[in-house]
Order: sequence, then structure tokens, then C-alpha cells
Amino acid sequence: MYTPDRLLSLADLRIGTAGRISSVELAGLLRRRILDLGMIPGTEVECIRKSPAGDPIAFRVRNTTIALRSDDASLIKINPM
Repeated sequence: MYTPDRLLSLADLRIGTAGRISSVELAGLLRRRILDLGMIPGTEVECIRKSPAGDPIAFRVRNTTIALRSDDASLIKINPM
């Protein structure tokens, strides 16, 4: 599971758990869109729901719900809380 020297990704969060964004490793237009939505380093993110198949995943960020594909969520690194 989590060790202090290893970051998790958003896709690793379980429903009801939260973390603080450490880095956004996306590129291009998707990176710009994610940053514009407020998912910047230091922001708290909570996993609120996963679809039965596991994709997409819904997150609460700054009182807004954002759904991401698990492939994209795996490129956003977090420190669990």
C-alpha cells in the first residue's frame, strides 16, 4: 500500500478516501483542462464514486464533481490523507 516515499495515483483512491495532488503528469489539452478545473498541486481530492466496471471515476474537487477515465486519473499523483 502507501509508503512515505511512494506516491499513489488518483485511480488508486478508494471510494470515500481523499488525497492531496502532488503532480499532474498529463500532457496537451487534457492537462490544460484538468488544471483549469482546479486540479492543481496542493488541492484536496476525494474519490466519491466508481462505475461498476471501474471506469470512469468521480472525484470531488473544490466542491465540484469531476469524472475522469482511469487511464487519465492514473497520471495524476497524490499523497493520501
